[in-house]
Amino acid sequence: MKQKKEFAFARMNFILLGIGMAAVILGFILMSGAGSDMEHFNAEIFSARRVKVAPAICLAGYLFIVYAILHRPKDCQTNTDENQPEQKP
Repeated sequence: MKQKKEFAFARMNFILLGIGMAAVILGFILMSGAGSDMEHFNAEIFSARRVKVAPAICLAGYLFIVYAILHRPKDCQTNTDENQPEQKP
């Protein structure tokens, strides 16, 4: 008899994890750009996009990943026979 594999996460958890990872990657892309060197100072490294917006997007992505890990689907059926009180006949 074949046993069905049970994953720790449901399909929705994986979708939410993907969205969170995409947000973190987007935040790091927004932080990237040319820097300064010894001959030329680039004031763009202190722009609001790199200093405020991108870290906020990364933080939101990380928080969304935590939510995705802790999210329990509504259709998740655990062993409820142990949790229910005994019924008298």
